[in-house]
Amino acid sequence: MNKKIAALKIPLIFSSLFLFMSCSSQKYYLLIGTYTKTGSKGIYVYSFNAKDGTVKWISNTDSCTNPSFVIMSKDQKYLYAVNETNGPDPGRVSAYSFDKKNGRLHFLNTTLSGGDDPCHLAISDDNKWLTVANYSSGTSTVFPLNDDGSIKPYSQIIYDSIYRKPGDNATPHVHETIFSPDEKFLFTPDLGLDKVMIYKFDHESQQPLVLSSSVESPKGSGPRHITFHPNKKFVYLMHEMGGIVTAYHYDDGKLEQVQELPTFPEGFEGKKDGAEVCVSPDGKFLYVSNRGDLNSITIFSIDPSDGKLTLKGYQSTLGKGPRSFIIDPDGNFLLVAHQYTNDVIIFKRDKNSGLLTRINNEIQVPIPVCLQLIPKE
Repeated sequence: MNKKIAALKIPLIFSSLFLFMSCSSQKYYLLIGTYTKTGSKGIYVYSFNAKDGTVKWISNTDSCTNPSFVIMSKDQKYLYAVNETNGPDPGRVSAYSFDKKNGRLHFLNTTLSGGDDPCHLAISDDNKWLTVANYSSGTSTVFPLNDDGSIKPYSQIIYDSIYRKPGDNATPHVHETIFSPDEKFLFTPDLGLDKVMIYKFDHESQQPLVLSSSVESPKGSGPRHITFHPNKKFVYLMHEMGGIVTAYHYDDGKLEQVQELPTFPEGFEGKKDGAEVCVSPDGKFLYVSNRGDLNSITIFSIDPSDGKLTLKGYQSTLGKGPRSFIIDPDGNFLLVAHQYTNDVIIFKRDKNSGLLTRINNEIQVPIPVCLQLIPKE
């Protein structure tokens, strides 16, 4: 081959390879958890292209009761779902294997969740531990996982009623379990007790949770969901009833409050019903969703020096009940699941301003309440 021609081909090959890798990295599976009381099949799998926001249905489970929260294992081989039920049909948690080649789920097993209405899950990086928040019973449970992805019976259960102050009749409602970035700690916001419980997590113990400390929220505010900044130094907590977001500095299991702000416009007197909270992948913006009479996303910029928030604007979610939303890892799009209008609306993100613009693509699905994205490749 002529050396001059070969020299010209080399950069073209690398350019084509880069383009292929770039396109591949923007293709994801979108997993949607739903409530099943109106004919939903349970868990739905779509393809999602983070380059142009297009979606396409791939598969769904045949029957899965109220998988209102789903999470993928860190090796992306297994999916775990809560089955949000109660009373004579107590809550459960179920395991599925996931075939990344065709986007299909295969049921493995199910086990009691240790309480009523399980609503959130977290999984350890080594895929050995699963933690569950049981909302109505106010319990946190820990499950060992088998090598084949199936779930063992829970090895530890904690009743948050033990954390009530003397004379306090508040009903505990654990709303989330979330690991610290280094997985040395587990955080469990309790909406009923207005506290965030912080546990040390011992990966080598069958009862890994040991209480480290707790952080109190304003009375009646209802702490719901918490998220870590990519720099691992800032933490943000969304409150359901109060409609407020609290910013903290984080260090080795300790939270130090630095700011607390409303997520609703000045003068608003309607129902506040905060739901999800998320930091953009570049760490520049914080997004929180409000249901109730707002049905909106509030957008804050984040000061990189101290983590403090500055209001940038409000975006109608163009539906009712934005219980869950997610930002793709490329930071191009924000997807919102509406519990009461049975749809997932897709917004384009302006990475400079943080503001959102709706695109024409959307998903019609019964009662969507949880969104997860995993790369196809």
